[in-house]
Amino acid sequence: MSKILFFQTVHSTPRIHPRIVTSILSKPLIIPSVSKCYSPISPFHSISLPALKHHFHSPSFSFPSSFPTRAFDDSSSSIETQNEKEEKVGEQSEIEEYPSGEMEYEKISGWKSFVVKLKMLIAFPWQRVRKGSVLTMKLRGQISDQLKSRFSSGLSLPQICENFVKAAYDTRISGVYLHIEPLNCGWGKVEEIRRHILNFKKSGKFIIAYIPACGEKEFYLACACEEIYAPPSAYFSLYGLTVQASFLGGVLEKIGIEPQVQRIGKYKSAGDQLTRKSMSEENCEMLTSLLDNIYGNWLDVVSSSKGKKREDVENFINEGVYEVEKLKEEGFITNIHYDDEVISMLKGRLGVQKDKKLSMVDYKKYSKVRKWTLGLTGGKDLIAVIRATGSISRVRSPLSTPSSGIVAEQIIEKIRSVRGIPHFNLLAMMCRLGKKSNSKVFI
Repeated sequence: MSKILFFQTVHSTPRIHPRIVTSILSKPLIIPSVSKCYSPISPFHSISLPALKHHFHSPSFSFPSSFPTRAFDDSSSSIETQNEKEEKVGEQSEIEEYPSGEMEYEKISGWKSFVVKLKMLIAFPWQRVRKGSVLTMKLRGQISDQLKSRFSSGLSLPQICENFVKAAYDTRISGVYLHIEPLNCGWGKVEEIRRHILNFKKSGKFIIAYIPACGEKEFYLACACEEIYAPPSAYFSLYGLTVQASFLGGVLEKIGIEPQVQRIGKYKSAGDQLTRKSMSEENCEMLTSLLDNIYGNWLDVVSSSKGKKREDVENFINEGVYEVEKLKEEGFITNIHYDDEVISMLKGRLGVQKDKKLSMVDYKKYSKVRKWTLGLTGGKDLIAVIRATGSISRVRSPLSTPSSGIVAEQIIEKIRSVRGIPHFNLLAMMCRLGKKSNSKVFI
């Protein structure tokens, strides 16, 4: 029987990686308070998490008024029933163990290694890579959730992660050289890329980061690499996290428009942009809690990767020192080099003569290399991943493009086709719903 996992993220709310959510749930509930979140002058409001001040309330818990009274029944029968349910849930969790996603690197050897080398020889010309090459990837701008075709430009998260997996097992790749520039994506994508960087390091190959312009997300990725280099003109902007929100309630009131928004709970703040003039206390509480958890995770990762105490990293960020020389002195970056100097260093590391060119393969060309060439396909236990992005519609219109949104009848057909394939024993649906979607998804 196939099992279905459904992942849903909505544009209108901040996204957090499952690892961060797990770390949040494993710690005591701490609700931070924010002073001066509201401004009656400007319609634009922001919540910032500078590394200068943090105010916390003591943990407090309260039951909602609609809490069922049977939960407080002290009868022995209800207690026994609850214990039986907990035992059944515990037994079920022990039986059903889902894959963790962690990479277990096993070097290819023996007959399989010979078959892989043969596949490399008979591969198409655009899939061939020189032995001793360095994989170069420039991570900047937007990163799409969908797979990119060979004719489209831009970065794709599935292809980035797949390139790390292929490079780990590809004997022709000696290491990875990452150019990390300002990113325009959520923390979930950044966390996924960082996880694949750590998995790639298990292969024993080097991975180097070059950061000419760096913020919190870029430095978070760079810390996963073995070495970090920056040019003398590098710009570092490590001054905390910020969430901004605009409210049009006063503007619509002046022109005689009264928006009607139905909300279920006090934390459902998607319609506040049209109805309110300022941020609600519940929305401020929610966004501040998210920022605190993201920033806390950032401090933990940076401090552990650099071998420093969390307090030292936080104090260093609070000083507002963004000079490259100061970052080198404190050990946050490896050295200050230009791009050509880093390439010359790689030549010496790989034994390439100075007058010869370093063999490099870029992201776009290496994305054409198939897993079949490296012997990474096949196996009995496979996971089928169905990706869907955008607003949900029942049928496709004649004028819609293939990537215009989620079509219900097509998704249903894909699920049925995967269910008929015997070696797909797990299905993972990764959906991102658009802001304008009024549809509901049930699994």
